[in-house]
Amino acid sequence: MRLDKCIADHSTHSRKEVRELLRRGSVRVNGAPEKDPARQVDPDRDQVMLLGVILPTASHRTYMLHKPAGCISSTRSGSTKTVVEFLPPQLQKGVFPAGRLDIDTEGMLLLTTDGDLAHRILSPRRHIPKYYLVQLARPVVEKTVETFENGAVLEDGTRCLPARVAPLPGVENLALLELHEGKFHQVKRMFAAVENHVEHLARVQMGGLPIDVKLGRGEYMLLLHKDIEQLFKTPDFSEVLDFCACFFCSYWINE
Repeated sequence: MRLDKCIADHSTHSRKEVRELLRRGSVRVNGAPEKDPARQVDPDRDQVMLLGVILPTASHRTYMLHKPAGCISSTRSGSTKTVVEFLPPQLQKGVFPAGRLDIDTEGMLLLTTDGDLAHRILSPRRHIPKYYLVQLARPVVEKTVETFENGAVLEDGTRCLPARVAPLPGVENLALLELHEGKFHQVKRMFAAVENHVEHLARVQMGGLPIDVKLGRGEYMLLLHKDIEQLFKTPDFSEVLDFCACFFCSYWINE
């Protein structure tokens, strides 16, 4: 595909405007300046940057959103804002959340146009671990650690898969929780089963991909192929715990 057509198809600029931007040196392809409108590019493989912003030229797009509380993980509009509405209108077409977070839960949520990727992320057979920073009414005790490792039993008799939980070093009543499933209100129900109460909840990592700490609430970023590959890697729990200690300092302490 010609570079000028590719840019026009994936931006709000006309072909004429794109050619002028190319002449001014406002376009980069795979990191290198490019001024030739006839340059052939592959939208799925080449990275096209216009005015310092990477254009979403690939067949499918996946974004990381720092979901704030008060919005729903849905594509349906109504009185409550949806997570898709944090994207500008030109990027919303075909995008849906790959999974969900409760309305009062914050943190990392993926928005994508790729149904196959969403299925891979959500498939129980993949067991992609998800990590939550949990602020509690009371500290995590050894009995809670053992209960979660053995599979917590919820109030309706449902037994959860084994999960890991650890207090965040040096921070009172804050813990990191690793889950391999996503039952309805699961985190809150698990802690309720051990007579504790979740006061604040944020997802901070999925698989080997942590939330970008530079993203403010309601902000998003386009994920590259290398980022998506990280989703399917299993990190070391202690490394995630260390990350969360830093993340906490830039997240809740600095509110």
